Amino acid sequence: MRCRAAGPVSLIAVVTIAGLTWIGANTGGGEQGAAPSMTTSAPAPPLSSPTAPVSPSIAKAQLDSLDVKGRAPKTGYDRSEFGQAWTDDVNVPEGHNGCDTRNDVLRRDLTAITVRPGTRDCVVLTGVLVDPYSGKTIAFVRGEKTSPAVQIDHVVALSDAWQKGAAQWDKAKRTDFANDPANLQATDGPTNQQKGNGDSATWLPPNKAYRCTYVARQMEVKARYGLWVTTAEKDAMVGVLSTC
Repeated sequence: MRCRAAGPVSLIAVVTIAGLTWIGANTGGGEQGAAPSMTTSAPAPPLSSPTAPVSPSIAKAQLDSLDVKGRAPKTGYDRSEFGQAWTDDVNVPEGHNGCDTRNDVLRRDLTAITVRPGTRDCVVLTGVLVDPYSGKTIAFVRGEKTSPAVQIDHVVALSDAWQKGAAQWDKAKRTDFANDPANLQATDGPTNQQKGNGDSATWLPPNKAYRCTYVARQMEVKARYGLWVTTAEKDAMVGVLSTC
């Protein structure tokens, strides 16, 4: 996505660093409808997928750096408080690259992709997702009825962020947060719906092999943006890290 200035995150050394995104934006990404018959293979390599192993000691240190507070009220929360869904007008990695955030993440996380001609290799028409959350292999086909099979998850849910510090941010920072690839993951649609706005105390990926990476990504994002965790959330994260 965009300026290609992104670097690897500090917590997961080789990971480049997605809740629940608004379903309307998630399913179409501004490009709904049946895929045209004419396609072309995308020549540009996908962005690195955030699936690397986690160092438990580094992750624990990251967790200990986070403030622990109670959850603030959800008063005033609305998806629109985090800007236009999947806007390219953000100051995060891949920002201002001429492609919307949803398609940027699809290009990063899917393999064997084809793209719509005339979109400068932006709009993904088909691809294959090996979903880290569920462990399923999903064939993605862009279309009004088929796009919801693959959704883009905010690893730290927007509502969760709102109640743990983001309500005090300005609109520009919230928009950056909602489109930061470090906080985004293409995943199985039903699994994304099950997660809802949950934090680690209320939801973890069904694929236990990915849980260490998942909570480590949450910690990294929260540390980067200055969000806090609740006591229950921290306890759940500690429990996951003890298995890594």
